[in-house]
Amino acid sequence: MNVHTPPIGKSETATLPAAPQSHAFRYAGGPTAVLLIHGLTGTPAELKLVAKGLARAGYSVYGVQLAGHCGSEADLMATGWKDWLASALEAFDQIRRDHDAVFVGGLSMGALLALLVASHRSDRVAGCLLYSPTMFYDGWSVPRGSVLLHVGILLGLGRFFRFRENFPYGIKDDRLRARVQAAMESGRSEEAGLLYMPGRSLAQLLYLIRDLKPRLPALRVPALVLHAREDDVTSIRNANYLAANLGGNVEKILLENSYHMITLDQERELVIDHSVGFLKRTEPRRLAPPNLSLALNRGRS
Repeated sequence: MNVHTPPIGKSETATLPAAPQSHAFRYAGGPTAVLLIHGLTGTPAELKLVAKGLARAGYSVYGVQLAGHCGSEADLMATGWKDWLASALEAFDQIRRDHDAVFVGGLSMGALLALLVASHRSDRVAGCLLYSPTMFYDGWSVPRGSVLLHVGILLGLGRFFRFRENFPYGIKDDRLRARVQAAMESGRSEEAGLLYMPGRSLAQLLYLIRDLKPRLPALRVPALVLHAREDDVTSIRNANYLAANLGGNVEKILLENSYHMITLDQERELVIDHSVGFLKRTEPRRLAPPNLSLALNRGRS
């Protein structure tokens, strides 16, 4: 992340920004549902390819748009981690009313929100799909010294900084990366997310992580962790940390030819295949309908 300091002393508008248009999605499928949660400064679009793959396998898939996302930096800064969690919980509760079993998954920060949903709805989450979970910003493209910046942000200095997304933008595929970069630089945040992350928003992510860490040992929900060995944003330390600290069964799979955005990158079909396999192994077994004729015959005897 490149650090940029916004100009100080310019007046800020007192008018609250209009809420961004919704880009949430739904793909109809079977009785088991999957809720997918995008990352910080991201967009539901980053999960659509995986969502379509899960739907082809027979699952109903929903993509939530978190509060403050798919709009401007001002939209994002008007919200915090509790608002993002509230968006995910509201979506989960709505989906749970229509489906007996609901899995929750997410990319990057969305993976952490999936775990928080499981913590708050522990008896109702069937399992978690954790794509490139971001407990630590320690990938190879993250500048040295960022740890000191994080300390400053937690001390309340976040309002003085914003961070530009770094090359290679989490994507190893050259052509896809060029398209995503063009969308970010043109301001089409609903397609590719924001080009800059406000320091205030990064501080909110750090608060979210601080809330999540002590919950991990009590989380006994089954989880699949998918992480790229070459993740440019978050190293495999993140996957190892969750595998070691979550209280339930964890399947950890490392990908060999992707960067951070594994739901878009070169191994997205592998992400779909591993996810479908986990869902099939984990989803609750349904009782077969009773044999009516057998029941009637027993009644006559």
